[in-house]
Amino acid sequence: MPIKFDRETKEFHLYNHALSYIIKTLYTGSVGQVYCGAPLAPRRTYSFLSLAASGGVLHPDKSVARFEYPAFGTGDYRTPAFALQLADGSTVTEPVYHSHTIYAGKPTIPGLPSLYAEHNEEADTLELKLFDELSGLYIILYYTIFADLPAIARHSRFVNEGKEPLVLRKAMSLSLDLPDNNWRMLSVSGAWAREFQIIESPLIPGLHSVKSGKGNSGHQQNPFVILKRPAADDSSGQALGFSLLYSGNFIAAVEGDCYSASRVQLGVNDETFSWKLEKGASFDTPEAVLVYSGNGLNHLSHVFHTLYQRRLARGIWRDRERPVLLNNWEGTYFNFTEQKLLAMASIAKELGVELFVLDDGWFGQRDNDASSLGDWFADTRKLPSGIAGLAEKITAMGLQFGLWIEPEMISKKSRLFEQHPDWAIGVPGRPRSEQRNQYALDMSRREIVDYIFTVISDIIASAPISYIKWDMNRSITEPFSLALAPDCQGEFFHRYILGVYDLYERLTRAFPHILFESCAGGGGRFDPGMLAFAPQGWISDNTDAVERLRIQSGASLVYPQSSWGSHVSAVPNHQTGRTTALSFRAMVAFFGVLGFELDPTTLSPQEKSQIAMYIEFYKTRRKTFQYGRLFRLAAPDSALFTAWQASSEEESLVGFYKLLAQPNRPPIRLRLADLEPDALYAVSLWEQGGFEEKDKSCNCGLRGGDELMQAGLLLDATSITKQGDFFGEIFIIKKVEEQTP
Repeated sequence: MPIKFDRETKEFHLYNHALSYIIKTLYTGSVGQVYCGAPLAPRRTYSFLSLAASGGVLHPDKSVARFEYPAFGTGDYRTPAFALQLADGSTVTEPVYHSHTIYAGKPTIPGLPSLYAEHNEEADTLELKLFDELSGLYIILYYTIFADLPAIARHSRFVNEGKEPLVLRKAMSLSLDLPDNNWRMLSVSGAWAREFQIIESPLIPGLHSVKSGKGNSGHQQNPFVILKRPAADDSSGQALGFSLLYSGNFIAAVEGDCYSASRVQLGVNDETFSWKLEKGASFDTPEAVLVYSGNGLNHLSHVFHTLYQRRLARGIWRDRERPVLLNNWEGTYFNFTEQKLLAMASIAKELGVELFVLDDGWFGQRDNDASSLGDWFADTRKLPSGIAGLAEKITAMGLQFGLWIEPEMISKKSRLFEQHPDWAIGVPGRPRSEQRNQYALDMSRREIVDYIFTVISDIIASAPISYIKWDMNRSITEPFSLALAPDCQGEFFHRYILGVYDLYERLTRAFPHILFESCAGGGGRFDPGMLAFAPQGWISDNTDAVERLRIQSGASLVYPQSSWGSHVSAVPNHQTGRTTALSFRAMVAFFGVLGFELDPTTLSPQEKSQIAMYIEFYKTRRKTFQYGRLFRLAAPDSALFTAWQASSEEESLVGFYKLLAQPNRPPIRLRLADLEPDALYAVSLWEQGGFEEKDKSCNCGLRGGDELMQAGLLLDATSITKQGDFFGEIFIIKKVEEQTP
């Protein structure tokens, strides 16, 4: 069992072949952090790592000590992991070690998404129970280490066994004290249509955080941070990744102190949180995942990808290849008829599309975004035979049928709002803010969740629907629930997302055959919490291929390409106005779940022929593009080029994307990854839809694995023949049986 407890030193060692995580009970009874990083031998004791540099005893100054779950108000003036208010108004607690349990397998978290183990031998769990005698509060710290991955899942449970109610003001899922601050912090930032922009900054004294207080994880930040050593890059060096499985208000913070140490914390954003713990009640934090890599950021990403593909996503779509789809949104927006949709679907089928998706505008009297959210019945002006009739006609063509919904929202101009104006979130007596002409429903209220489940279930059950795109186009303002008491309003945001999770859980259980895709005006709620229910998401409304290089590269730090909806759209692009070649757009969209966002009835014969060729090529390599190990070979941190590699047992696919043209450009050496040094590989080029056995610089042909990884592909003016900006090439790398000398 990869969790060892030494009774003499009171030391816990969680370990496997790639990671060691060591904590121990300190002389005060608190639990201290000893070590986190590369694997250490489990048979030894490492208590000395928690001692002061001089004297051989634990440092009595709590502002220096490394704590595993630091409390507020007891001498450690750094950011606490939790904060509690007792019945007498005091805020000081001092929980100490009470007991522990070690067992095989992994527990679930009531009402919250979490990683899982299909078999108990995949993981082992430590439950470490702390107790504060004066308040009667138990804190249970959960640690699950996976047998084959350098990853630990953590969350915390608070149980009030005292005589009086308690109020949680802060409750982190993970707190980790590191002995130095020689790290650089990576996160992603952005806004609508430019999500997942990679930000790197030095770790200096002070508090550095990414967070959301919007009710969703947000376009602006994402619930993860990475700490990497200054020299680390995609292919080498040490890094620690921290990701939160949560879709609501979060904080991911790193604090550098004056002694050059660092404290990392992830959890629910305490600025918008409080929770009343009645006697006997409990509260569970969301789950956080810690990943260690000694081999660079690509390896760190692969661990997250493996966990989120195989042990977070659930159901039949977890491992199934995803269909190529056509979404009508940018092709028609709100202006469509059944006849128009059928014409689009007919051509899409001829091109090789497998799934037709009807987006916004099919319900109520929805001719623009000013009305009808909440009125989930078909607009017979546009769809005279309703959703069922349209779906049956499209499936009769041999296509699957998908539908867009936005169940958490309500329009002021809707029947539902006329009947239930109190269902919209708002503070009594104050005006409600409209965003995109809509309000948010109070998902913290059970009767509202029940109603939405019923009406959406009726729609899905009435027609042959195989895909649902679940959107959320506004964040929450004026947070308040009529169902919560005045002293419990701090629970609103968390209860809202618990209601969303409950609705997702009920719908995915009721309709296990359906592929759910999450969306929030693009990437406004693209996070691990959503992936537990919807195994793919719409990471941005921006379909411009050049922008998608940055967006998808940033997302790839944590999220696997099987979770990215990636579409080819018309030009000039609707978000940027940029015009790029159809081949370039397709080659970018290949890395992800391929879709199209355009009107196929407007395509020329040549464009149709090209798209059919692209879809055929993608389908033959879909498993590698969607589920292969992804490597960032060259990040889009300049205006020159980007390169990705997806590798499977069958082949490796390398996408090279030149951005801005340069005269008399120096040659580019593109070094590949994940090949066998002693093996021989056949290299061919797929470009503009055709195969080339040789290119002018002789990249193609038989090449050694060592050569491709150390010398690489040579991309220069003789091998890249096209002039101008924005073009791509796909190299296919296949192992052959013959071995190199």
